[in-house]
Amino acid sequence: MSLAGRTALVTGAGGPLGRAFARALAAAGARVVLTGRSEPSLAQAAELVAKEGGAARTAVCDVRDPASVASLAAELADEDVSLLVNNAGVAGPVRPLVDVGPDEWDAVFAANVRGVYLMCRAFLPPMLAAGRGDVVNVASVSGKRPLLNRTPYTASKMALLGLTRTLAGEVGPQGVAVNSLSPGPVRGPRMDRNFRLTAELTGCTVEQAEHDFASRAALGRLVEEAEVAQALVAMLAMPGLCGADIDLSAGMIAPA
Repeated sequence: MSLAGRTALVTGAGGPLGRAFARALAAAGARVVLTGRSEPSLAQAAELVAKEGGAARTAVCDVRDPASVASLAAELADEDVSLLVNNAGVAGPVRPLVDVGPDEWDAVFAANVRGVYLMCRAFLPPMLAAGRGDVVNVASVSGKRPLLNRTPYTASKMALLGLTRTLAGEVGPQGVAVNSLSPGPVRGPRMDRNFRLTAELTGCTVEQAEHDFASRAALGRLVEEAEVAQALVAMLAMPGLCGADIDLSAGMIAPA
């Protein structure tokens, strides 16, 4: 499909999955605006997009902070952002709930839920005024099935699914589609960290932790960043999609 003429704003764009989203959207013809907390990481992502012939702009923002989000909206007032990809988030602690501190819990919800709320509140009004637009919230298959010792993360992603469905009902009648994309475990640095922490917690090897996790999927493997990015572009080719959650987990929600 072609996204020519559209501007996409991607949060968490300095991370591996954010970079994959940016590259896929640019390859489909969109102008991409990359935002995150690290200017060097954003610059690297923009360089990748440019090397592949795409157009990218960077802007530093902490999606957890209302003032920072408001500043971003003002900075991008000259951009016609009609596609918002809420990708920023954190993995949180890997421990039993009783060992998770309130500050740790709040930090996960601040990034994974509050940040999405703030970005939507800031960037939806122009879309509603124009009568068109798309919001894609990056949730997780972990918001739909138990994931032991990851309660803050799973609870935040389940909250994001509820936010998506309710917001879709609010803004869909005005021409803006809101959906969520729920990847399963995506191969990369974040999952490597989680496997190391799981190994420390349970006493198994890192390799065993990864094998045990991946074996829960029907396909018996992790998904790749490029696969998730392709799914995002495919969602945008479905004009009737609204209030939906797309699972891309290699069958992680399938019965074990």
